[in-house]
Amino acid sequence: MYKLIEFIRRIYVVLLFILIEAIALNYYARSSFYTQAKILAHANSVTGALQQSIFSLRHYFTLRSENEMLAQRVAELENTLTIYREQERQTQTDTLTMAAMDSTMLASLSQYRYTTARVISNTINSSHNFITLNRGRQHGVLVDMAVVTPDGAMVGYVLECSERYSIVMPMLNTEFRTSGKISGDEHFGSISWDGTSPHRVQMSELTKYSEFEIGDEVIASGLSQYFPEGVRIGYVESLKENENHTSYDVEIRLAADMTRLSNVILIENTNYTEIYELENAARSSH
Repeated sequence: MYKLIEFIRRIYVVLLFILIEAIALNYYARSSFYTQAKILAHANSVTGALQQSIFSLRHYFTLRSENEMLAQRVAELENTLTIYREQERQTQTDTLTMAAMDSTMLASLSQYRYTTARVISNTINSSHNFITLNRGRQHGVLVDMAVVTPDGAMVGYVLECSERYSIVMPMLNTEFRTSGKISGDEHFGSISWDGTSPHRVQMSELTKYSEFEIGDEVIASGLSQYFPEGVRIGYVESLKENENHTSYDVEIRLAADMTRLSNVILIENTNYTEIYELENAARSSH
């Protein structure tokens, strides 16, 4: 008790000042409606700024979950769009049959199935880079599924799967190969990576009959069983004739930023196994 009294005695001047200041402010605040309104406006401004800061902080910490939800929604919309595309295609060839099909049957006939995953590991500094995803066989992920960004840019394809995880062969791997073409032109070339820049890949064996310009979009040709036709690869940055002067070697700036991958979409070609087995049987018989 003595220590408390001694402490108060030492700071009583400060306490007295605070008390007098509070009384003065209270008197000033009640002196007129204008003063009250002005003080209330300042208080609301401070409170609003504080609430905005708290909201921004909460929003920052929920960005990952929001991105995952958006990627999942994109996959669902892609599945729906695939069904409608299949319906339109089948309608053109067999109107009577398609009229009797329901959405469940259409889903089973759709060539592509979509699902989502999140990147948990990604290397870009090696000649043999790999990406690890947080989805595996128990989530419906299969070997050879295509992997793209939520906005449809090519990333790679699934190389191996466990029950809960999968490994992706990205474009930034010197063993990666796929087929690409200039948008609007049916001539195709071979897409690969020379192991240098993480922002560029190369297309070789593109015939000199192909017509294109710097800046033109490069897309998947559809000749690879991994990627649907039209998946964006990148944009023409430069070109030159090969050593034999028979075709073009094209430098392509990637559409996907491979250094900042987060959420991705996986695409299964449901016809892949049938086509692969048929092609193998044809090779074996000749």
